Amino acid sequence: MRAGIHELFWEAFLKKGVSGIVFGMAALPVFGQAAPSSPADPVSTPVTVTTYLRERTNATQWFAATPNAEVYGHQDSLLRLGIQQRVRRWDYQLELSQAAELALPTDAVSPVTAQGQLGLGGNYYAANENDQYPAAVSFKQGFVRYHFARNKDALRLGRFEFFEGSETTPRDAGLLWLQNNRIGQRLIGNFGFSNAQRSFDGVDAKFGGTNWDVTAMAGRPTQGVFNMNANPELNVDVQYLAYSRYLAAQRVLVRGFAIGYHDGRTGIVKTDNRPLALRQQDHGNIRIGSYGMDAIAAIPLGRNTADLLFWGVLQNGRWGVQDQSSGGFAVEGGYRLTSARTQPWLRGGALRTTGDNSPTDGTHNTFFQVLPTPRLYARFPYFNLMNSSDQFVQLLDKPATKVDLRTDLHFLQLTAPNDLWYSGGGAFDNKVFGYTGRPASRHGSFSTLYDISADFAVTTQVSLTTYYAHAFGKTEVASIYPRERDANYGYFELTYRKNQSLGGGPSR
Repeated sequence: MRAGIHELFWEAFLKKGVSGIVFGMAALPVFGQAAPSSPADPVSTPVTVTTYLRERTNATQWFAATPNAEVYGHQDSLLRLGIQQRVRRWDYQLELSQAAELALPTDAVSPVTAQGQLGLGGNYYAANENDQYPAAVSFKQGFVRYHFARNKDALRLGRFEFFEGSETTPRDAGLLWLQNNRIGQRLIGNFGFSNAQRSFDGVDAKFGGTNWDVTAMAGRPTQGVFNMNANPELNVDVQYLAYSRYLAAQRVLVRGFAIGYHDGRTGIVKTDNRPLALRQQDHGNIRIGSYGMDAIAAIPLGRNTADLLFWGVLQNGRWGVQDQSSGGFAVEGGYRLTSARTQPWLRGGALRTTGDNSPTDGTHNTFFQVLPTPRLYARFPYFNLMNSSDQFVQLLDKPATKVDLRTDLHFLQLTAPNDLWYSGGGAFDNKVFGYTGRPASRHGSFSTLYDISADFAVTTQVSLTTYYAHAFGKTEVASIYPRERDANYGYFELTYRKNQSLGGGPSR
């Protein structure tokens, strides 16, 4: 796969007459093509053009070490356009993306190492060689897929997006929300909140029946995320295998999974709590196995519904010259008044992942989040799930047919006070590790986060989202940012989606 699978497929498609693709996008799920009505008699479909445009205006006030807090705004712009078609047992998809950042702050990367990059604006500025207006066109997806006699069984090869934990589509709306928002992409995802995002070059396969599914994937992640150029592959390999099964009339979904991860970028200094001199001398590869299971349930209680969630992972392997031994778990539950007009849903839960309290021993105990979409679990992404203890309550409501409201309150601590305050979502280029870590103050008291969001479906193609978050920094934050230990982040986002059939069929 080092030669670039995507380049070979791109050339093959051009030779077969697919000669023009305009910029743009379609945010399509894994194995997201519509199935033919009769698997025994596959049909062909017209070429469909898929378009996705996302414009987001961000406002950030970051924690401060000086009398003046770091305050700035910047604009994200993401355009993706693709074509797709089903030809009997085969289907293909080709897609380009254009990602751009506008008016990035020039002072949101602190010269003090411990303070680091001061929010998302600093992340983008540093990853694009201090360019205030970085932009690039990237080959986002390009794959072919063969469907076996049972249409659910398929084999795909090329460049694609992959969403761990979302291999099936629950019929129950509450179960589907839990899968997409509280299980999916904890360890492998497309980092969809970022502007350049992430794809994989490789192969995946899917086999299943009415109540079960087996999904396997092997691939290499692309560059991207904060770096606008999402074309190159990284010297990182990931393998995934999962078995999912529905129980209790599809009110319960369980999954067991295993993930293999290898990072061969030996010239990059690892992010962990060892002294810098030791980390600079460690040129060993990272090889980690993650083994876990999760279960979600939607249980009718009279006219209302209760939900339960469990997720747990154990990890072993090698972290360069150190042994890897880590893990984490999450337990959640909620109650939804499905009998009420707005269907309010109150939930709560706790997460705990391991950290490393002994920086100079031979074992690395910090939980490793692999290649996730971190913003699903840290909506103000100044932290992630590494060395983390998170107790939360959240309330969801739907005051109108086209409006969804959500508000969360998180009580955050660092599991191991001698470890680091981690953030980020994994490897995204060949210059930096992908996770950042700020030194802890050995107290563990981290922060409290409150946020609120509203989503409005203007039409079937246009939606609006607004989000606001306030972080109350505690001892760990104050030790690095003593003048202003609180932070604020908000954005306003417009999204446009459209699928248009070139054969005169319906568009949406």
